[in-house]
Amino acid sequence: MSRTTRHLKCRPEEVFAVLADGWSYASWVVGAARVRDVDADWPAVGSRIHHSVGLWPALLSDTTSVEGADAPRELLLRVRAWPAGEGRVRLRCEADPAGGTTVTMEEWAVSGPATLVPTAVQDPVLHVRNTEALRRLAYLAEGGARPPTP
Repeated sequence: MSRTTRHLKCRPEEVFAVLADGWSYASWVVGAARVRDVDADWPAVGSRIHHSVGLWPALLSDTTSVEGADAPRELLLRVRAWPAGEGRVRLRCEADPAGGTTVTMEEWAVSGPATLVPTAVQDPVLHVRNTEALRRLAYLAEGGARPPTP
């Protein structure tokens, strides 16, 4: 499992507001090229974001679904990125006494070819990608710079 942590200068509610806006997904998730649709009840358990991964013209359509949600503390996602496979991503938001939030992002492969890649190889790659994802999430949550919801 890869674990990446970042301190944000905002409250957990502000972080979770970004996570709860499914249309912002491609703005902070590295590799997501665009959001095609978001279930109306996102981020309720079972709801999905329909997104594309890759670079044009080689875009693949896939989905991310919610497996668990405890706003504003935790969101557990099942991410699909075929042909690589599927994984789980857990985002935890912990308030600190100074008014900020420590966000921890954990990711691990659960099916498909990605499960065959040794953890020692997966972890550094996921850590670099998730460091950038948390940087983007911080930008959105701290600055309130959220894309408009259609």
